[in-house]
Amino acid sequence: MSGYPFRIGKSDKLKGVCYDIRGPVLREAHRLEDEGHRVIKLNIGNPAPFSFEAPEELLQDVIHNLPDATGYCHSKGLFPARKAVMQYSQTKGIQDVSVDDIIIGNGVSELIVMAMQALLNNGDEVLLPAPDYPLWTAAVRLSGGNPVHYLCDEKQDWHPALDDLRSKITDRTRALVIINPNNPTGANYDRALLEDMLQIAREHNLIVFADEIYDKILYDEEKHTSIASLADDLLFITFNGLSKNYRAAGFRSGWMIISGAKHLAESYIEGLEMLASMRLCANVPSQNAIQAALGGYQSIDDLVAPDGRLCRQRDIAWNMLSAIPGVSCVKPKSALYLFPRLDPKVFPFQDDEAFALDLLREEHVLIVQGTAFNWPDPDHFRVVFLPRVDDLEDSIGRIARYLDRIRKK
Repeated sequence: MSGYPFRIGKSDKLKGVCYDIRGPVLREAHRLEDEGHRVIKLNIGNPAPFSFEAPEELLQDVIHNLPDATGYCHSKGLFPARKAVMQYSQTKGIQDVSVDDIIIGNGVSELIVMAMQALLNNGDEVLLPAPDYPLWTAAVRLSGGNPVHYLCDEKQDWHPALDDLRSKITDRTRALVIINPNNPTGANYDRALLEDMLQIAREHNLIVFADEIYDKILYDEEKHTSIASLADDLLFITFNGLSKNYRAAGFRSGWMIISGAKHLAESYIEGLEMLASMRLCANVPSQNAIQAALGGYQSIDDLVAPDGRLCRQRDIAWNMLSAIPGVSCVKPKSALYLFPRLDPKVFPFQDDEAFALDLLREEHVLIVQGTAFNWPDPDHFRVVFLPRVDDLEDSIGRIARYLDRIRKK
């Protein structure tokens, strides 16, 4: 007898862990492409395929330093990169941050998993927004914790519902995750709301994890406030990186900033440093882009200006989606996405993944169903507005055509 006499299964630690942005619907899109069909992808915030190019000075710094980037670096990251992040944190108003308080990672995704693994014991709870960026939920589960989702209120520009947030806190709650600017809704939280959320964290001794990867992608003169700039009596871990603001997602270069009540978290910080050392270091060549990115000309400002490409495409996508009978959408103030609602009286979908698959097969448009972002009801979906205007208008026109057929059935 050859081979194993049993089936090899995945670890129990992966139960409940999912990332449907790259799940079954995307696999079906790949199958259609293999058959020769052209699929318009509105599923992922990956700027490069849509001709959003990284600033040239980033590329030049990576190329120039490549001969010296073939070995490991400090486990926390290159000193010039961490110093640039430290200086950036100062411009955001985050106080008392040193170079040693910054850890560079292979994208924010790696750092989120590290932050959860260093913190959570089995059964510990983490408060996450609904809808959320699903990696957060997956990282909590993978680390043995229980994700608990507090609702964001669509009628209030997708701001967190504070009463619901308070009701979800138990004696096992360890941390509060705030995704601001928000993916998938495009909400940008004002200072007063952030202060209210801080007070809740303060009352329950919660760590605050702040995902701020879209902090420069703001429209209509919106301003972003880093929540870690508003207090120093709580522990804050702030995440950011090159993927979105600098259109360098493939560089996989992000960072976490540890600030606030560090004196109360020496053991936890030691755990973060241990995990950083275990993976030896983050990608060294791409770290050479961080200083140029943070210290150079901020070309993202041109893209989000009223006549900039991102702002114009947001407006086109929002107007077209809002014009579809039975569809409503809060206009995003930030980020790269829209999260439209399908009126259940008009579109009584019970399975939004099936809706996404059906749309893909009939119209060759790839979107992500709302429940993939841990939204509780099958009545939303997310689209990115990165494609150029022709493709954007074509794809949303196809969505409208598909929904019109459903509505008339």
